[in-house]
Amino acid sequence: MLLTFIISIIIVFVVLILSVLTISKAYKYKHTIDELPNEKSKGSDM
Repeated sequence: MLLTFIISIIIVFVVLILSVLTISKAYKYKHTIDELPNEKSKGSDM
């Protein structure tokens, strides 16, 4: 019973650490946005 409890606690901590690392990496990601087309080229596309 004690062994099962210890293994469960270890698994919980591993999942928690991996979740925090993944969230931290996601917040550091630099998103890029395409520039909007100019008004002149917008009318000529149609």
